Amino acid sequence: MPRNRQPLPLGARIFWAVVLAWGTLTLLALVTLAQAAEIPREALAHRSTLVRAARAEWGLGAPVAVMAAQVHQESRWRADAVSPVGAQGLAQFMPATARWLPEVAPQTGTPEPWNPGWALRALAAYDLWLWRRVEAADDCNRWALTLSAYNGGLGWVRRDAALARAHGLDPLRWWGQVEAVNAGRGPAAWRENRTYPRRIMLHLTPLYAAAGWGQGVCP
Repeated sequence: MPRNRQPLPLGARIFWAVVLAWGTLTLLALVTLAQAAEIPREALAHRSTLVRAARAEWGLGAPVAVMAAQVHQESRWRADAVSPVGAQGLAQFMPATARWLPEVAPQTGTPEPWNPGWALRALAAYDLWLWRRVEAADDCNRWALTLSAYNGGLGWVRRDAALARAHGLDPLRWWGQVEAVNAGRGPAAWRENRTYPRRIMLHLTPLYAAAGWGQGVCP
């Protein structure tokens, strides 16, 4: 025969209610993150095109997983994607940037930002153009600076690096150094720019590397 159980004290009931609520919220957050981190089905249709484009620009050791993560962040692999400010296609080129790119990367040919083949070749070429114009302590920091430049402009990266140096920080290191200063961007643009390399390199690149798209560049 079951014994009569005494009700838990009010403090204990509140404690366990908080624990249950926290556990539920944590589970929901993990499910949301897992769903957000899935590789879109559309990525598989463009995988071979990205590999060819990346290797054409960077050679056989091209960091394909990083560029795949970048496309994921830009458009989630939707070739018809258009941003509120007018960026277009898989690689989200602004029309002015798409028109300018063949001047410094003639191999990209006539701008076609809605064409997946052009967009992926242009992304790889523009990444390389930026990569060659930033200095960094290692490949991980150099890619972070490159991605910051892709998102917000090379001029801003150079101003940020100069400001970092002026504050006694290391201008050759993005993580915790250049990323910590703001040379004058608005708060929203600055936050977006800081999130961009972090999400691509620390969250999405490992996802693509694990799926066999190549290796990442950060430990």
